[in-house]
Amino acid sequence: MPGSGLKSLAVVIILATAASSASADVTLPALFSDGMVIQRQRPVHAWGSANPGETVIVTFRGESRTTVADATGRWDLHLPPGEAGGPFELVVRGANAKIVHDVLVGDVWLASGQSNMEWPTKLAADADAALAWADLPRVRLLRVKKSYADHPLDDAAVVPWIACSRESVADFSAVAYFFAREIHARQQVPIGVIDASWGGTIAESWTSLRALAADPALMPVFAARAAMMERRADDLRQQERERREQEAARAAGRPVPDFQWRPDPAVWAPAVLFNAMIAPLAPFPIRGVIWYQGESNSSAERRHTYERLFQALIRDWRTRWSQDDLPFLFVQLASFTSTPAEDWAEIREAQRRALALRNTAMAVTIDIGNPDDVHPTNKRDVGLRLALAARAAVYGEDIEYSGPLAREVTREGSSLRVWFDHATSGLESRGGALRSFEVAGADGSFIAADARIERSTLVVSAPGVDAPVHVRYGWSNSPECRLYNREGLPASPFTVSR
Repeated sequence: MPGSGLKSLAVVIILATAASSASADVTLPALFSDGMVIQRQRPVHAWGSANPGETVIVTFRGESRTTVADATGRWDLHLPPGEAGGPFELVVRGANAKIVHDVLVGDVWLASGQSNMEWPTKLAADADAALAWADLPRVRLLRVKKSYADHPLDDAAVVPWIACSRESVADFSAVAYFFAREIHARQQVPIGVIDASWGGTIAESWTSLRALAADPALMPVFAARAAMMERRADDLRQQERERREQEAARAAGRPVPDFQWRPDPAVWAPAVLFNAMIAPLAPFPIRGVIWYQGESNSSAERRHTYERLFQALIRDWRTRWSQDDLPFLFVQLASFTSTPAEDWAEIREAQRRALALRNTAMAVTIDIGNPDDVHPTNKRDVGLRLALAARAAVYGEDIEYSGPLAREVTREGSSLRVWFDHATSGLESRGGALRSFEVAGADGSFIAADARIERSTLVVSAPGVDAPVHVRYGWSNSPECRLYNREGLPASPFTVSR
């Protein structure tokens, strides 16, 4: 019919106009949701997408800034910093308007790592007591959903911001909750916590490819990845056999056998968690990072690289946040028997040495682990020790925040004297005589040693080692560690040489 062509053209025009109108909607990242917390005393960064060339206006706390979306439709701008307070509204106007309600300004902390960071409050020791104090409307929680990607993403999949309550924090990171609760009580400002953690993951998955490739000493990371993928076919066959055995046991009414846990190779690829769960957060100003990870890097093919890798991760994140002194507080691995195939002592030492980077602090947890469980349930003390570090190193309180840290060793005849930081008030042994000390001569052969406290130092010696060169403490997966400072904080395991 003569009019059918015109009608079809009209439909196409209407659909095109509708599509154009839809694409013109100005957007914000998923981080921007009702109830969010914005970092105080830092420029307020807002960004998102719109139609290319579209004018975007952002208003917050009576201040407005205007920008124009670039040729790819991206826009971003900064508004002036301000002090803690709220609630406020953040309004974004383009072809449409978006309003983010109930916005608080305070301190935002990123919590990340593997399962001991992910461990939920409802499974922590004394969970009922912990949850009874959890109704904190000015503490806000946001969880990044587990995801991975082969390139850095612009936006993260998240569970939107929600006020901390008995219900909301039950499935949220217990370490992050105890940390946030303490900082909120001390600082009396709104606190936002972003939980981006995933159990059973390795540090290289949380580090960008650019950072990994920049250091030739980190090439073993890629060798470990290659070895893992070469074993993949055998692993799949083994998993299928185990699955059949479990199904047969269920069908016969027998106990279902447990088999060794195996990681998902997709999640253990270098940089994939950084790409999906960290890179999209980096434009968002934060106060600092709390980190609990290392267990999955304790195997023979990964542990020797961890010292270099962990420090690369810290520098990498600081680069991404454009803040080379971004506070980075981390948990040293607790006591766990594990297996001879894993070396937790080497990971702890790598973590201790990361303190060479400025604006870092470490919560020692060697005394509050569970030798029989990789997931010790005392998360309260972990969170409080991280908060203690933050109070001193970040917020400037004049308090002792760390257990003794070996600084250097000197020779005195057939003995070695170990000097410590964070032991000004003196050292003490708790729970019995000092144990878990060893010394070695130039041959590097360690034997058990005796140690005695002299004020804020230790004198260590062993019969038969007349010229000791090396001393170490707590050098096993699950050592007996009894050395503390007088503030009641445990000494970190260490190895030092003269």
